[in-house]
Amino acid sequence: MKRAFKTFTDALPALAVALACLASASGFAGENAQDRGDGRPVVTARGNARALGRLGFRYENGFGVPQNYAAATDLYRRAAEQGDVFAQSRLGLSYDKGHGVPQDFILAYKWLDLAAAKASPRERDFYLRLRNAVASKMSTEQIVEGQKLALTWVAVRTADHD
Repeated sequence: MKRAFKTFTDALPALAVALACLASASGFAGENAQDRGDGRPVVTARGNARALGRLGFRYENGFGVPQNYAAATDLYRRAAEQGDVFAQSRLGLSYDKGHGVPQDFILAYKWLDLAAAKASPRERDFYLRLRNAVASKMSTEQIVEGQKLALTWVAVRTADHD
């Protein structure tokens, strides 16, 4: 059962994202809508990290496409590996909840830590709160492992771009 918002103001962030996703079938740069022959569109992204992340959000929530956590997680992973902060946070939350992937708090921590590190100052506090909520379910050793994974990911990515 979905949780109802207490006030309209509480619902505004979710409403804004939902409206942006539903604005059009090709509402985000890099997305294409194609007909699969049965009248239902198939939305695809052309490798653009932002488009992949937003398309993942559509699949996670069933906006214009059938809800599919596995597809959402795959799209989030592809975008997260390209450095998209939104996708990194959503992938972290997918691991936290076990949506489309086995539940793994260490990987959830890794991706949320990466999102917080790269986020704008306005978004950073939000991502840190998400990461800390995951950390509250973890042992110190697991947190250290998540931090190591995040640092390794950054080091490898930096070395690849030098």
